Amino acid sequence: MTASPSSHRTGTLVVAPSVPGGGWGGPDSPPPPPCSGPNQWGGDCQKNHQSPVNIVTRKAVNQNLGRFSFSGYDKKQKWTVENNGHTVMVSLGSESRISGGGLAAPYRATQFHLHWSKELDRGSEHSLDGERFAMEMHIVHEKEKGTRSNEKDGQTPEDQIAVLAFLEGDKTNKGFQPLVEALSHIPKPEMNTTMRESSLLDLLPEEEKLKRYFRYLGSLTTPSCAETVVWTVFEEPIQLHRDQILAFSQNLYYNKESTGVQVPGSRTAAGLAPAHPVGSHTDLPDGWLPPVTTRFWTYDP
Repeated sequence: MTASPSSHRTGTLVVAPSVPGGGWGGPDSPPPPPCSGPNQWGGDCQKNHQSPVNIVTRKAVNQNLGRFSFSGYDKKQKWTVENNGHTVMVSLGSESRISGGGLAAPYRATQFHLHWSKELDRGSEHSLDGERFAMEMHIVHEKEKGTRSNEKDGQTPEDQIAVLAFLEGDKTNKGFQPLVEALSHIPKPEMNTTMRESSLLDLLPEEEKLKRYFRYLGSLTTPSCAETVVWTVFEEPIQLHRDQILAFSQNLYYNKESTGVQVPGSRTAAGLAPAHPVGSHTDLPDGWLPPVTTRFWTYDP
């Protein structure tokens, strides 16, 4: 579905603990070469539980995972925002945490970054029932160390990353304006600036509306492709106006000469083939994502 000029939907991925060690596993590492498609990625990228995926909503099973608890998400701060050459990254303090929602332990927020495209119906990494969206935002969290729940049986590497995802509506989001306004100050890589005061809750729908979501176990979407991610996709949309979304592709460049419009690298970004079917690494037509029909759960109170 192609959205109307003033209404574009975006997957906004909200909760993800960072990955220990180096290599491409997040926005602070270099992306794979532009000519390197997923069928050329080795290592964990050839495994069976890779992300992103197309969520087939009718295949989801209600597991009653419970509601999320957000701590420190309402704390307003003046964050540092950086153009690191392949995305916009906002460094967070240490006050914000998340728990509940079927997660095995609390997670602490460290940063968030975004994925987008010049095409307003192709920016997201994930899709719902075959539909791609304009943008996707990842809030990265680290699993809390030394908690009792961390020591229980079943604390496997597959839950080192937790990701919450949101779709986008058609109204200007005042909570996003401090970030949008900062973009003009960081057009080139290695540039950073301080945003106007904002909070994570300013970016999200009302907490009462975050009861319905989808859950699956997957991976990072670029090499190393580590299968350490608990993905959560919320049904309630975030509101973002078309002009706010376009500000990213219109203001940011991936080189210091300001000649290359920045599009974050991933399986579904421009120049790279999208995700492969489970257990397969054949390059697929652009815009296609594999359905995962055997490992979806949902919380629908």
